Amino acid sequence: MTTTVMTPTDTTVRARRAHPLRRATLTVGVGAAAAVTAFAAVAHAAGAGFTTGEGKMIPLLGFAQMTFVGAVLGGLLVTAVNRRSARPRHRFVVIASVLTVLSCIPSVALPPDTATKIALVVAHLLAAAIIVPVLARHARPTQA
Repeated sequence: MTTTVMTPTDTTVRARRAHPLRRATLTVGVGAAAAVTAFAAVAHAAGAGFTTGEGKMIPLLGFAQMTFVGAVLGGLLVTAVNRRSARPRHRFVVIASVLTVLSCIPSVALPPDTATKIALVVAHLLAAAIIVPVLARHARPTQA
């Protein structure tokens, strides 16, 4: 007599646990996008024009989109440094910090008014302050 025992597998639970970096990236991207967009709305109400050199206004949705794209690029960067670096967490934080500073250059150089320049730089720093620590936790710690 043969007995077959079937054990149910829960693929939903396995799928959730299989990609913690992907989940963290999407979650922090949405959260940072909301925070930066809210900041941009408040800054605009306080007088930051968010106009470019051509006189076009940066739409509020643009803040959300670009912040989310930045988070996704950060998640891809974590994946790359986890594969290729002996010190991935340190390398990720250094690269992310340099890229944040570089991303502020157009914000300082292009807008015609000081209020917009300051608001754009603060928006970049706010996004980085939210995204980088969360993604850094997913970079492997340095092996001793």
